[in-house]
Amino acid sequence: MKNITLILTILLTIIFNNAFSQSAEEKGLEIIEKSIALDNGFIDSTVEGKMILKDKSGNESVRSFKNFIFEELDETLGDKSIIVFSEPRDVKGTSLLTHANIEPKDDDQWLYLPALKRVKRISSSNRTGKFVSSEFSYEDLSTDEPEDYNFVWLEEVACPADSTLQCHVIEATPKNKKSGYSMRVIYIDIDELRYQTVKFHNRRGDLEKELNFKNYQKYLEKFWRADILEMINLQTGKSTNITWENYEFQTNLSVNDFNPEKLAKMAR
Repeated sequence: MKNITLILTILLTIIFNNAFSQSAEEKGLEIIEKSIALDNGFIDSTVEGKMILKDKSGNESVRSFKNFIFEELDETLGDKSIIVFSEPRDVKGTSLLTHANIEPKDDDQWLYLPALKRVKRISSSNRTGKFVSSEFSYEDLSTDEPEDYNFVWLEEVACPADSTLQCHVIEATPKNKKSGYSMRVIYIDIDELRYQTVKFHNRRGDLEKELNFKNYQKYLEKFWRADILEMINLQTGKSTNITWENYEFQTNLSVNDFNPEKLAKMAR
């Protein structure tokens, strides 16, 4: 009788564990979705940024800009954003508008060039190009959506950018064949589910760039934002840091503000 009870206990344990076990793909997607969900509800934001470009010899150039983001509440649509440069003179007024879309539809991007006084649409094949000669590509400046990738949870390790934190390590493979990357490896801290590091592998599969998120601050008692984005090109030694300040939320931006026809007006 004891043997039968033991066998039944073992069988029930196996059945229970199988019923509630989670695959690496499911776990990876769940963590990404939870991380994104924690940021839902900010509505819109504006922030001032500085882009510091550094070559391998340490020479620097600095560009100032403002970033506007509009949160799309429709889950079938991605968020919208505009970057408008104010300094130096050679890039003043240059603006990038991004409409993030859900796969299989490509993101829409438009670039306003004040010298030409016209708006240029960025084709999907050109999204891998460098934005204003920085280490950020046009693709990097678009909002990622969970539907754009296949995710696989790999392990838990100390976060590369902050060893005092533990991170989930998640492999993200883009579904879009036009992506400039074969894979991204994402490090998300376990406690707050914030992006800490993203490692970008180029189309050949080589590790090319690393993006670190530093000095997180919490706004409106809910929304985390990193003060510094540090993008390092591991192959060339070049880097681009973006520093943020003067965040404002819920500033009454509307979807109409993110119309390509209005880029010239915003760039003034």
